[in-house]
Amino acid sequence: MEMAKSLSGHDKEQLYVVIRGDGEFVYLVNGVNRTLEKPKKKNRKHIQIIKKLPGEVIECLSRGVTDLTAKRAIKLYEQNM
Repeated sequence: MEMAKSLSGHDKEQLYVVIRGDGEFVYLVNGVNRTLEKPKKKNRKHIQIIKKLPGEVIECLSRGVTDLTAKRAIKLYEQNM
């Protein structure tokens, strides 16, 4: 799993978990207003993939992504930065 930060749009600077990608688009969730049932479709060039994730975040996401784990992973990342 990957995390990403939005670079443009009304959600600029928002953190997301990338759940899947297809070509030039990715689907993002944050567990709050963007859930697994309704992910945000965003162009790849409008996000920045976060390459260095803390171990706690990797461990949280390795269990599988649910709305709760996405929300928890984002919170853990923000606390470590």
